[in-house]
Amino acid sequence: MTENYNLKASGINNKGKVYWNLDVADLVNKAVERGEGEISKGGALTVKTGEYTGRSPDDRFIVDEPSVHDQINWGKINIPLATADFEKLYQRITKHLSAAEELFVFNGLVGADPKYSLKVTIVNEFASQNLAISQLLRRPPAHPKNKLNKPERLQSDFTILVAPNCLADPKIHHVNSEVFIMISFEKRVVLIGATKYIGEIKKSLFSIMNYLMPEQGVFPMHCSANIGKDGDAALFFGLSGTGKTSLSADPERKLIGDDEHGWSPKGVFNFEGGCYAKCINLSKEHEPQIYNAIKSGAVVENAVLDPKTKEYDFNDASVTENTRATFPIKSIPNAELSGLGGHPKTVIFLTADAFGVLPPIAKLTYEQAMYHFMSGYTSKLAGTERGIIEPKATFSSFFGEPFMPRKPMVYSNLLRDYVKKYGVDVFLINTGWSGGPYGIGQRMPIKLTRIMVKNALNRNLDRVEYKKHPIFNLMMPRSCPDIPSEILDPINTWNDKEAYLKQAEMLSGLFKKNFEKFKDIPESVRAAGPN
Repeated sequence: MTENYNLKASGINNKGKVYWNLDVADLVNKAVERGEGEISKGGALTVKTGEYTGRSPDDRFIVDEPSVHDQINWGKINIPLATADFEKLYQRITKHLSAAEELFVFNGLVGADPKYSLKVTIVNEFASQNLAISQLLRRPPAHPKNKLNKPERLQSDFTILVAPNCLADPKIHHVNSEVFIMISFEKRVVLIGATKYIGEIKKSLFSIMNYLMPEQGVFPMHCSANIGKDGDAALFFGLSGTGKTSLSADPERKLIGDDEHGWSPKGVFNFEGGCYAKCINLSKEHEPQIYNAIKSGAVVENAVLDPKTKEYDFNDASVTENTRATFPIKSIPNAELSGLGGHPKTVIFLTADAFGVLPPIAKLTYEQAMYHFMSGYTSKLAGTERGIIEPKATFSSFFGEPFMPRKPMVYSNLLRDYVKKYGVDVFLINTGWSGGPYGIGQRMPIKLTRIMVKNALNRNLDRVEYKKHPIFNLMMPRSCPDIPSEILDPINTWNDKEAYLKQAEMLSGLFKKNFEKFKDIPESVRAAGPN
C-alpha cells in the first residue's frame, strides 16, 4: 500500500513515497526492482550486506538519561552516549530519511503474550530490510483503516529508524566509527545507520525487551524453546552458533521460537514471529527444517549463489561465515504458531568449547546453573562479529550479555526464582570440540548432540549413574542411551591425558578470573565453579 504517510511524529518530513505494511510479494518485488538483491532458485531473496556482515558491538550505545542511569550495567558493552550527541544523530538520520524517494514502514509486535507485547514502528530505506524485519516480528491481528480506506498510524511504544546510507562522523558525534546503533529509552527511539546487517535491528529490539521485562516480573532469555506432545517445554540457552536454532528445530517437538523469549508466571512466550538462522554448512540431511524454510518470502544474507543455477552453496564462506536466513516461524512445519508454551521442565545451556575440555553433557545443580548462567562460557564463532576469524574463548553472562542492559543480579535472580519454583532440570551441553582443542580435535557431530538432548528431555538420564569431573565438578553421566560411553568423559577422547588435564586447569583459571567481577554472590554459587 502506497501512501503519503505522514512521518512527522518521527521527525521525518518526507516528500517521497512511503510504503506501509506491504505484503511479502510486494516487498520482494520492490527489493529486486531497486537492485537490493536477487531471487534464488527456491524463491528466497538474496542480499549482500557489504562491509558489515555481523554485529558491530563497539558501535552500539545507550543514551545516558536520568531515568535509566542507575539501572544500566555501564561498561564496554553498554556504552553510554550523551543526549546531545544522540540529538545530533537523530537530526542527521531524520534529515536523511526525509530526502529518500521511497521509505518502507512496518508496524509490528514484539512478544507473543498480549500482556507483555511491545508495539513497534520500523522505518527502513531498504525494502529488503523491511521484508526481513516484517518476517521476524509478529504482525498485529489487523491494521485498522479509516473511511477513506487509508491506513491509520498505530500507536507505537518504540520507533526504529534504519538508514544504512546514513553515516556518523566520529569527530562530530563522539562515536567510534561511521556505524551507529543507539537506544534512547526516554524518547523510545532507536537509531541504526551505516550498516545493512539485519541482526542490528533484531538485537536492538531484544535489548529493549530485556530492559523492560524485568520490571514486570518476566525473565527475558536469549534462548530457543520448543514443546513436546505432552506439553513439556524446553529452553535452549546459547550464543550465536552454539546450536540453539538447529537443536530446537526438532521434528518430534513444536518450535515456539529460535532465539528470544520471556518466562512469565503464565509460562514461556516468544518475542518474535520468525527465525534468524545461521546458514554456514547448512544441509538438507542434518537440518531439514531450516533448509526447507529457505524459500519464497525468506531473506538470505551473504550466502553465495551459483550465477547460473541460482542455487546456494552454504559451504562457501568467502563472503562471511555468518550467512543468515530470515523466515517466518510458520515455515517450520511443526511450529507452535501462537508463540506460547507452558513452564519448562528442562533447561539446556549450550556452549561451543574451543578448548575441547568440557563434557558433551552434564547435569547441573541449581547452584551450578547459577554459576554457568552468570559465566556464559562459549567460543565466539567466526563471522558473528567483525574481526572474529576463528573460534575464540569468551564469557558472555546469561549467554547473551551484549543484549542484557541491566545489572547482572537482575537476570540471575530471575533464573534462580523460576528454575527453583518449577523444579526444572538443567543440563550443560558442549556442542564444541572433542579429542583436542580447535585445530586438533573434532567438533561434536550434531547427530550425537541431538540424541543427548533427546535423552535429557525424555528424562532418560534420571536413571543413570554419574561421575564428577575432577576439575569442573560437573556431574557426567557414565552412560547415555545410543551414545558411545567413552565420549561422555572428555579425557577419554584425548590421546595425551596429561595435556587434557593441563588444558582443563587452564580453562578453570579463566572461569575463576572471569567470575571475580561478580560481587555479593552467595558463597554456594561461587563454590559451584571449577576447583
